[in-house]
Amino acid sequence: MDERIEALQISFMHQEETIERLSHELHKQQQENRLLLLRLEKLEQRLQTLAPSIIASQAEETPPPHY
Repeated sequence: MDERIEALQISFMHQEETIERLSHELHKQQQENRLLLLRLEKLEQRLQTLAPSIIASQAEETPPPHY
């Protein structure tokens, strides 16, 4: 019985370590995603200023000739 409890405790410790590592990696990924979104927004703004006619909204675009 003691061996089973010890095995469960060891397994629990490994799971805690894994959860901690995953949590840390998730936090890093979320930070990186935020930075990438900011960079993307800046690129979109820059592209809009350089060539506003290239990026048209769906409402502004004319339908293709086969319609």
